[in-house]
Amino acid sequence: MPYDPSAFPPFAVTVDLVVLTVRRHALCALAVRRGEPPFQGRWALPGGFVRADEDLAQAAARELAEETGMRAHDPAVPVQDNGAHLEQLATYGDPKRDPRMRVVSVAHLALAPDLPAPRAGGDASNARWAPVEELLQQGGYGRDGEPLAPLAFDHAQILADGVERARSKIEYSSLATAFCPTEFTVGELRRVYEAVWGVALDPRNFHRKVTGTPGFLVPTGGTTTRQGGRPAQLFRAGGATLLNPPMLRPEV
Repeated sequence: MPYDPSAFPPFAVTVDLVVLTVRRHALCALAVRRGEPPFQGRWALPGGFVRADEDLAQAAARELAEETGMRAHDPAVPVQDNGAHLEQLATYGDPKRDPRMRVVSVAHLALAPDLPAPRAGGDASNARWAPVEELLQQGGYGRDGEPLAPLAFDHAQILADGVERARSKIEYSSLATAFCPTEFTVGELRRVYEAVWGVALDPRNFHRKVTGTPGFLVPTGGTTTRQGGRPAQLFRAGGATLLNPPMLRPEV
């Protein structure tokens, strides 16, 4: 039989972003307060509908730029100035995930160094960085005395999946450097691991592991005193994308 498009129900495609950064030694995610129905007034992940003239990667990069001012870069190369790691996370297609119509969301994970205060855009009335533990706490998320409510749509599940992706990938890849500026100290990198994993790491063991892993870090020849104390050696991300041996997550 000939193909009849009208025989299939229409549906929309969106991109949702799990944007993670480390602020004040805590793993934080970008959250926006919805300014329009559905779930008006509830906190959610940033995102939006895919336009007719763009593919999924272009839509995710556009939303990232609109929400954070960051441009996405090729994940196969080290982090560039004002660049964010952006990768596809998973697809979510529960028929009831959006009360407006059938909406399939292709979620993306974005990682970037400490970012400035976000600005609300699109249908969001407010935006902020929030610790992921607060966003995912049982009962939901609220701030400034507002009642607790779960994230809109299925965004709590999407956020949880994105956080676990980040936690697992920094074990075997150099992805942790995406949370760091172009030049960073071993101590700053260690605090990234501690924030993402939610554990304390032994500074000497960590230093030995990361500096002894081929291709992970490259000395820049410079030092910094921005952390106080004696000058600390500066490094940049090396060319390795996979770590051998891996940085195994401590059991808690």
